[in-house]
Amino acid sequence: MDSREQNAAERQQVTAADIARLAGVTRAAVSNWRRRHDDFPSPSGGTSSSPLFELAQVREWLERQNKVAEESREVQLWRTLRGDYPGRMLAGLADVAEYLRGEGPGVLGEDAAELVRALAEETSPGQVSAALTARFLDSGERSGAPLGSTARMVRAVAALANPNARSVFDPACGVGALLLAAGEPDARRTGQDADPDAARLTRARAALEHGAEAEVRVGDSLRSDQWTGHQAELVVCDPPPATTDWGREELLMDPRWELALPPRAEAELAWLQHAYAHTAPGGQTAVVLSTSCAYRRTGRRIRADLVRRGLLTDVFALPAGLAAAHSQPVHLWLLRRPLHGSDTAAEVRMWDLTSVNPDGPWELSEELRAEVALIDLLDEEVDLNPVRHVGPDLSELPGAFAATRAELERLVEELRASLPDLDAKSAEPLDAQVRVADLVDTGMVEMDGDALRSASEQVDTDFLNGFLRSPANNRRSTSASGTFRTDARAARIPKMGVEEQRRYGAAFRAVADFERRARELSGLAQKAAELAREGLTSGALGPGE
Repeated sequence: MDSREQNAAERQQVTAADIARLAGVTRAAVSNWRRRHDDFPSPSGGTSSSPLFELAQVREWLERQNKVAEESREVQLWRTLRGDYPGRMLAGLADVAEYLRGEGPGVLGEDAAELVRALAEETSPGQVSAALTARFLDSGERSGAPLGSTARMVRAVAALANPNARSVFDPACGVGALLLAAGEPDARRTGQDADPDAARLTRARAALEHGAEAEVRVGDSLRSDQWTGHQAELVVCDPPPATTDWGREELLMDPRWELALPPRAEAELAWLQHAYAHTAPGGQTAVVLSTSCAYRRTGRRIRADLVRRGLLTDVFALPAGLAAAHSQPVHLWLLRRPLHGSDTAAEVRMWDLTSVNPDGPWELSEELRAEVALIDLLDEEVDLNPVRHVGPDLSELPGAFAATRAELERLVEELRASLPDLDAKSAEPLDAQVRVADLVDTGMVEMDGDALRSASEQVDTDFLNGFLRSPANNRRSTSASGTFRTDARAARIPKMGVEEQRRYGAAFRAVADFERRARELSGLAQKAAELAREGLTSGALGPGE
């Protein structure tokens, strides 16, 4: 680290909320410390209502006061990398991944390298790489456009696109989230990204986390396609946020525009055609697009050509909360390149999945789909929004609403009855604690990802997993910047007899059952509201007398 970077690391600033996470206390406690302790560090920036403090001074004060909460090794590594790579966290993750592969140039700092080695010995190099990447995608460390699809989006695309593809290409692969998840496990994987550090990390992740190779080239895919002539059985793409400056004037005669030259305002349709250009005959294109791409007037000509030629097979309206850059719903378009002239779609399957639980299984049922003839789409608008084409029979709405209301009433009663009875106890900490890592090392506990399973009659599984999610263990897994990822090995579990463990385990099972019922009730309540709104606005339902 040069002197400029060292100085930046030393001058890293934190908020009062960051200090609270460091110490494992509330923000109110930090405010009290500032009032009661004259030697508490003075603000070094920010505003009077939101002051910033020098991290080094804060840590020194907390250590003097013995107020530093224990951090997991992963959080320690994250904090160290933030200091070593100020504003360049992605480069740090790529260096870590290459170090884990044994191919890095040894650029990691001594402290970071020591923590990486310790974490890799505790878990595996692949788990270290996956954990840091997940924390990065969940954090505010990235700047500019998102460099990876959300875990929810990855699950959706992997479930809805061709899972049997033997070759996968992603022209905007970021850190490899979609590229590494789509298709067959041993598929050939190729990609491109404008960020060289993202490309380095994706290549290393493929080897560390999947035992595979991924060939990722660097460059702006639209302006400088590094894969001219290359085609894959499945092309996946979650494009960067749309911009009018995507290179249209430089690409007026580009052969990738098989349908039409995309207008300046239609960067998304440029990405769609770019992805389709790299799709092999008989192969599939799966591209995430904004909902407005389905009906904007500027894209009508290209949409009409897609439909007329029978290239568009499916449009999925996905639930909100899947996109990385915003919380709005998005669509997934599936195209198929014909093997020959007559091998085209005669209809487009429209899917309204907006009410599907994005964390549940992606099960596609008949009532969520409408098969729309091509001629019915080729009107003045060429509106490809599934919500316009998929909907219940209005005559069935009153019955559906009544059934949903009755089910809601039943679930409310079950939820009330399922909340466990818990007795008041003293607020004193429980008995001495043991690290989960020690239980794993002695063979008493087995790990499956971040889930714990007892391998001994001396330990109760539900007791283990209940305490794993305690606030204290969550704080150990939370960095000063607020990034969180469960670190099961670093968690601490109270020591107590197995019978007492089982009593706690039963209570934790009851709490989990209560949470499950609450989620089910929430989903059903949303469905009831949607049915009521649709019934009232369509005339199928009216206000009660």
